[in-house]
Amino acid sequence: MNITDITEEDEKSPLILQRADPYIYFHRDGYYYFTASVPEYDRIELRRAWSVKGLADAQPLTIWRKHADGPMSWHIWAPELHYINNKWYIYFAAGRAEDPWWIRTYVLENTSSDPFCGQWEEKGPLVPEWDSFMLDTTVFSNQGKLYAVWAQKRKERSENSALYIAEMESPVKLKLPQTLLSFPEYDWECRGFKVNEGASVLKHNGKIFLTYSASATDSTYCMGMLVADEKDDLTNVRSWKKIESPVLVTDSEKGIYGPGHNSFTKSRDGKEDYLIYHARPYAEVDLAFALYDPNRHTWVKRIHYDENGYPIFQ
Repeated sequence: MNITDITEEDEKSPLILQRADPYIYFHRDGYYYFTASVPEYDRIELRRAWSVKGLADAQPLTIWRKHADGPMSWHIWAPELHYINNKWYIYFAAGRAEDPWWIRTYVLENTSSDPFCGQWEEKGPLVPEWDSFMLDTTVFSNQGKLYAVWAQKRKERSENSALYIAEMESPVKLKLPQTLLSFPEYDWECRGFKVNEGASVLKHNGKIFLTYSASATDSTYCMGMLVADEKDDLTNVRSWKKIESPVLVTDSEKGIYGPGHNSFTKSRDGKEDYLIYHARPYAEVDLAFALYDPNRHTWVKRIHYDENGYPIFQ
């Protein structure tokens, strides 16, 4: 182990304060890149460092700001940075100043080799089968194909959001139809609000673990998980097994409340997997205003695996 590795001591306190929906990407240039929702919900920032721990002191750069009105003018949420076909992409959710909850997924593209340079071009919305509340899009590659997973209100509008997957024709276009992967059905997914959102993908020993967040954004917020074999048809819901219990929940002894909206990254030597997630340091929060409480901090911890090769997060 070297001084840049995450230790048990690092897991006891937040990595970065007041950054929700954290996303860390380790690029081939040797940098760890970080982006997240800022408390003002008005811009997208990037920061980078040579280690995960170094991100705490890295200077953020604002690469895009919300519009004054219309699409992409309110609730700028959950940006994710991806490098696909030698271009940089940011997927994020945004509402309208005139209708803050008219939230959809949008894409930015940068053709520079350095995401801190070049121009970030707006590529418009990511368009699903039907138009409804949509957010928290992540993308990943498997067996030579590019996939997107996102949260969206179903046509039946029977809950706040469910999880969908689709192959992608390009980094800015879905290959439809889309497949319903998961919807809130267990009690722990329906506390406060009926929510499945914030998906992220972890690959390990031929398996694909798809984590997601459930329930309201207070101390009931928690992480669930689906699992599939990497060789199966990922657009077939029968390829996925949903774990019936949450895999990460509030831990009052550790002062971690409402953990969720996670991402994954690796140690520099590739031997360790890290869980990146947000949580509050206290339980008391008004559910009506929980999204505007700024103290959802970024935490990080090493992932261990059980005898079946499943990740252990708690």
